[in-house]
Amino acid sequence: MLDAGTALAVMGNHELNAIHFHTKNPTSGAPLREWSNKNLGQHQSFLHEFPPNSVATREVIDWMRTLPLFLELDGFRAVHACWDEARISALENLTTEGVLSKVQFIQVADPEHILNDLVETITKGPDALLPNGHSFADKNGDKRREVRIKWWNAKGDGWSDIAMSVPEPESLPTESVPECVSAMSYPLRAKPVFFGHYWLTGRPVLQAPNALCLDYSAGKEGPLMSYQMEGRSPLSLKNMSCHEA
Repeated sequence: MLDAGTALAVMGNHELNAIHFHTKNPTSGAPLREWSNKNLGQHQSFLHEFPPNSVATREVIDWMRTLPLFLELDGFRAVHACWDEARISALENLTTEGVLSKVQFIQVADPEHILNDLVETITKGPDALLPNGHSFADKNGDKRREVRIKWWNAKGDGWSDIAMSVPEPESLPTESVPECVSAMSYPLRAKPVFFGHYWLTGRPVLQAPNALCLDYSAGKEGPLMSYQMEGRSPLSLKNMSCHEA
């Protein structure tokens, strides 16, 4: 559809990870994404079709490099995981229409480089550090001090209101969320934004009056969701369609 000019696409965390997995650090010669057992397992289905160093793999990785990190269109926006206005603005100044250069892909892999935070946040979503002395156990039982934030509405009364993927939200601190976290909220005055990433299930909902996630786990036998935009009208679930596998 992209080749035919009937679609646009944005880069997500899986494309970014694949690019890093198949790109070597020019200084050390090591892959930008380590070939650890964990990462090999995560990439296995991709590697089955696109093994390292094959012509087809080089072609698809080169194609992935052309994907923009975000889309700013006349009536709406699109991003894979998070539209953070400050980070998007910074990327607009640093990139060519949201597309990273080969050098910038290498810089993104450096945790100390400014591009690492910018790109990681909008492709994987923002996290926030819990107050001192607080943590939670994730679905695997691992202890974590950072929580995934509902960036589309980060102005809740407490941490349980704004956190995602916490098995027992009641275990989170009840104290007020810091202003620096609340400031992540997507402004209600902003254009509608569509995103994916979060593997939602159940009945579709609007995340905010102007924010809608279209990812309902199609990669895990869930439905493929679409939305028909009608001019500048407010977002409505009536315009959302479910396409069963």
